[in-house]
Amino acid sequence: MSIRIKLLLSYAAMLIIPLVITFFTAVLLTVVFRGDLQTIREQYGAGAHRMFEDQHVEGILKEMKRSVEKNPSLLYDSSYLADLDRELRATKSNLIVRKDQRIIYSSPSLQQTDILEHLPAYEGSGHVERDEVEHIGKELISFGHFDFRFADQTPGSVIVVTNVNPVVNFAQKFFPILFITSIIILILTNTLLTYFVSRSIIRPLQKLKNAMKRIEAGDLDFQVQPTSRDEIGELSVTFEQMRIQLQHSIQTQLQYEENRKELISNISHDLRTPLTAIRGYIDGLGDGIADTPVKRKKYIDIISSKAEEMDHLIDELFLYSKLDLNRLPFQFEIVDFYAFILDLSEELAFDLSKQGVYYSSNIELEPETYVLIDRDKLKRVFANIMDNGLKYMDKTEKRIHLRAFNAKDNVMIQVTDNGQGIEPSALPYVFERFYRADPSRNSHTGGSGLGLAITKQIMDGHEGTIQAESMMGESTCITMTLPRRNHKVGDQQ
Repeated sequence: MSIRIKLLLSYAAMLIIPLVITFFTAVLLTVVFRGDLQTIREQYGAGAHRMFEDQHVEGILKEMKRSVEKNPSLLYDSSYLADLDRELRATKSNLIVRKDQRIIYSSPSLQQTDILEHLPAYEGSGHVERDEVEHIGKELISFGHFDFRFADQTPGSVIVVTNVNPVVNFAQKFFPILFITSIIILILTNTLLTYFVSRSIIRPLQKLKNAMKRIEAGDLDFQVQPTSRDEIGELSVTFEQMRIQLQHSIQTQLQYEENRKELISNISHDLRTPLTAIRGYIDGLGDGIADTPVKRKKYIDIISSKAEEMDHLIDELFLYSKLDLNRLPFQFEIVDFYAFILDLSEELAFDLSKQGVYYSSNIELEPETYVLIDRDKLKRVFANIMDNGLKYMDKTEKRIHLRAFNAKDNVMIQVTDNGQGIEPSALPYVFERFYRADPSRNSHTGGSGLGLAITKQIMDGHEGTIQAESMMGESTCITMTLPRRNHKVGDQQ
């Protein structure tokens, strides 16, 4: 409800409510002075205090009393009691059967009320009695009951609970209070309506003001709940969206800062390792430890290898950084992926055979299966996967298998090796930068820790996916997906 409608309704209520209350007060006073209220009081009052004279209820009670006297076991018959209960409900009454202090039957409508805790005590009178009207919770209740004994001489009671008309009872007992209340409402209507309407506007604005102060103080760990559907409620929703976006932005910035610190730490560690080795071998050369041409050549070869390792790490870092910042452009083109993967498979077979690896492939793609790719970067993906698999090969007979096939609107490529596998706890992290399943950070087995992270970045740039599955001691399978296209080379995308 808009604020404009709220104000219009409040102004109307300021006029209508006092008039309505004044009218009803005048009617009540007229009825009192003319004596017509007495007739109403006799009609409803008699119904409240002599409700058991109603023929229908009286008949049910008498029938139950006669039946119980002849055969108390009838009160164990649930169908019999249910039928009586249905008849009593027509007169707004409910049935309760009590054996000693235990309720053996009660109307379903009484299960969630406090009435069962206020039942009349067993008196053993043997005849029907009715009690005064009393309040139980928010209801006005009258009890009718008779006591008897079961076949085992256990005391029992049949109790009928009747709801008394609360309006009539209130009018009978509290008419002076009603009149005074009407006068008070008549006086305070305008004040109260003005207060509540203004509060419905001022309180949400005050909450927004406090929320702004918390944001100004740097506190974003709270929530602004809209309290209405008016213009202020819409403002609260917009404010909450702004707070969430601001909080997310700050959290992202903090995460970037944390990642930057971690990146610097990892770079420092990975560069320091070969650099320390280089310094050690240079010191060895300077101190004359390498006192033969063979030793000197060995030292120089090691220094060259470590320098090359540092150069490779710097190249990897530079590439990952450009991919992470989206500063490395992709040269996309639509290609026949069947032809592309065949050519790539032949290159892999040639390169891996020289390293003593048995390579096999299963290309299940149809010709003219078109995919939008950057050829060079996708080849880098396969090169990184192969390098990573070879580093963890621990079998005498090394095997790598490539499979490519269609899956709905995607092309799927699986690269499976027979290496040592990856721990299940490490699988979710293998595509994170600088992550190595081997915590020793051995560059000969773990590499730079950026290979699979670069692979993940390239696949993301292709709007594809990559994931790893592994069985410890047996194999690791890298699965990649790329979306298919319906265009040929040179066609519009």
